Amino acid sequence: MITLTIKINEIIYDIQNKTYLTGKSRADGANHQQVAQMMANEDEENANQIRRSIHTALGEIRTRLAEYHHTDISAVSNLYDDTEDTVTLQCAFPSNFNTAALAGIAATIHEYVVARAVADWFTITHKADAEDYRKTASLCLDTLAEAVSKRIRPTRKISD
Repeated sequence: MITLTIKINEIIYDIQNKTYLTGKSRADGANHQQVAQMMANEDEENANQIRRSIHTALGEIRTRLAEYHHTDISAVSNLYDDTEDTVTLQCAFPSNFNTAALAGIAATIHEYVVARAVADWFTITHKADAEDYRKTASLCLDTLAEAVSKRIRPTRKISD
């Protein structure tokens, strides 16, 4: 069993940083309010939207990893725990899974969740930038599919 751990605070920081940098790069000296609205922060309404997007993106990741992801959850709802600091995914990959892909899987999950949440955020605050992040999220899903499909070459066991 392999454990993938996602730190929500790291994802939130990355989202806030990307929206800050993107907003800052869009400043033209006359669009101060628009730039400020692009920058996600920890105000309740912003944090709620960001956490909801993270929750949705992680649900999509669980669906993509369903073949490998094992859980004993028997009931779900659309409620999310806004105090959740860590999400843990228990995955049982095949015996010939190439564990060298694990770092890439973790990085890709992080990047996907961030890109998906930023795309959602910019859909609300600055539509012109949303599509770039949607494309990034889509590429992450392709990379994730490739990474979980990595296998090691069989080796012949020579008897003495």
